[in-house]
Amino acid sequence: MRKITHIVIHCTATVSGREFSTKDIDLWHKKRGWKGIGYHYVIKLDGTIEQGRPEYKIGAHVKGHNRNSIGIVYVGGLNKRLSPKDTRNRKQKRALKSLLLNLKEKYPQAEILGHRDFSRDINKNGIIEPFEFIKACPCFDAQKEYCDL
Repeated sequence: MRKITHIVIHCTATVSGREFSTKDIDLWHKKRGWKGIGYHYVIKLDGTIEQGRPEYKIGAHVKGHNRNSIGIVYVGGLNKRLSPKDTRNRKQKRALKSLLLNLKEKYPQAEILGHRDFSRDINKNGIIEPFEFIKACPCFDAQKEYCDL
């Protein structure tokens, strides 16, 4: 059994309102040369939660941090102009919170973070600030939003 220290939230970096499935993401990741989908869970636009990689398998979603993390991705993350935006709808937010509650029951010590929170603290002030983000993913402050779980 893997020791899970982080639950990491991602977005698919796709335009708001366009649906994608676990199968679609699996194909994208295989085209990148991976063994398959790197996320453990996918949250679709209607709030459906699809299983990606099994939890017991190491994911491929945060370079250098996959061994001890669970990866969750929601479909969306870009506005119509292809700029980063929190595009989660009510159903996705509800599904994500429910999934996080279940995962925190299984892994109570795991910290909930967004992909961007794994960026380097360039100015070494102890805070990863927006100008330091490698990417905007998941396009909202997951650590702050779910700090009470």
